[in-house]
Amino acid sequence: MSARPRVLVIGTGFAGFHCLRKLERKLTEDAAELVAINPADYMLYIPLLPEVSGGVLDPRRVAVPLRNTLKRTKLVLGAATGISLEKSCVQVMDVEGRSSELSYDRLLIASGSVTRLLSIPGVAEHAKGFRTVAEAIHLRDHVLRQLELADQSDDPEERQARCTFVVVGAGYTGTEVLAQTQLLTQDAWRHLPRLRDVKPRWILVDIAPRVLPGLDPRLSEPTRKVLLRRGAEVRLETSLKEMTDTCARLSDGTEIQTRTVVWCVGVRPDPLVSTLNRPATNGRVDTDTSLQVCENVWAAGDAAAVPDLVRPGEITAMTAQHAERQGRVAALNIAASLGYGEAREYKHKDLGFVVDLGGWQAVANPLGVPLTSLPAKAVTRGYHLMDLPYGRFRTAANWITELGAGRQITHFGVVPDRGITLAQADLPPAAAGRGD
Repeated sequence: MSARPRVLVIGTGFAGFHCLRKLERKLTEDAAELVAINPADYMLYIPLLPEVSGGVLDPRRVAVPLRNTLKRTKLVLGAATGISLEKSCVQVMDVEGRSSELSYDRLLIASGSVTRLLSIPGVAEHAKGFRTVAEAIHLRDHVLRQLELADQSDDPEERQARCTFVVVGAGYTGTEVLAQTQLLTQDAWRHLPRLRDVKPRWILVDIAPRVLPGLDPRLSEPTRKVLLRRGAEVRLETSLKEMTDTCARLSDGTEIQTRTVVWCVGVRPDPLVSTLNRPATNGRVDTDTSLQVCENVWAAGDAAAVPDLVRPGEITAMTAQHAERQGRVAALNIAASLGYGEAREYKHKDLGFVVDLGGWQAVANPLGVPLTSLPAKAVTRGYHLMDLPYGRFRTAANWITELGAGRQITHFGVVPDRGITLAQADLPPAAAGRGD
């Protein structure tokens, strides 16, 4: 047994990854044993995931390898299924379904969030999710396959239904998914001459009164205009009421014949935090301003309700920007508890957001300055290259190749045609089905 105190981090998303990275730099090797629990051996850079579904980026560009970047951290492949504060241990189910316990001296809960499902009939069974690499690859393959099947069909109604795609959720993810994947279908459509009379139809649906409702209002109208100019339909103040494998029914009574509904409504905190039996806000475990839950336990990112010192009385938003910076502050405070440095409070003001709309289009508001078109595109890609922890050169090369050679219109069927249903997507890795 190691005499070193064990620092255990649940999750290697933005918060967990940057906490461990900071700890490796802050602590000497004999100061602590660093251990991470995660179902995969990479950190998923979610902001670039829509470019995978759009055929712009190789999937490896959004997967930051933990072995290459966290050289002193021991990785436990699995999912945390429970936390015992009394015993100072975490229950873990590995990728083959075996259960074990892992003790800790310091714990960071950074388990993130899961897809938010609403009680809408048919969504869990038929909608396409968008939280993982597998889901992004499956969506790209599925969309291309629908176009090819439409090209083979002689039934006009079936052809139009297969060329109709609905995205539910006009927030950051849903808007980027529609923008990127719509361009993919336009490129593919040009190579299918029998579909000249049936153009791909993309529909963005949200109950909110504007696109990008959680971001700066000055980004909403330019984004909507770009989507409309490309031929997309934007249905605001409208929700999905019901869906089947061939139809999406909206709250305004519209029935859309389609084989594709992409669910990007939002996320909710990982249910793991409910096993703590600690005070929570909207499913997120309460912390103090230094991210501490209780003695020797901290939380950060989407799983944590962190008081927002910039907006008194509120908690920080569930964004990658907050998660990344909270992870670094958590590392400083964990190190301070071990006698290295001083603890500090978390305080950060949003520096703005970037939204990539594919092609030469983007919107951004760095430091509150609204930008569109090429200036926004430059800021957007520059930001991601700076923030991406690994593989920046390869990612930049991917973008340059796409500009010169265009998107590669292929699908490989790596993810089964049934994809990963929303009902399965957030189960522990073994329960969700080995090999999917």
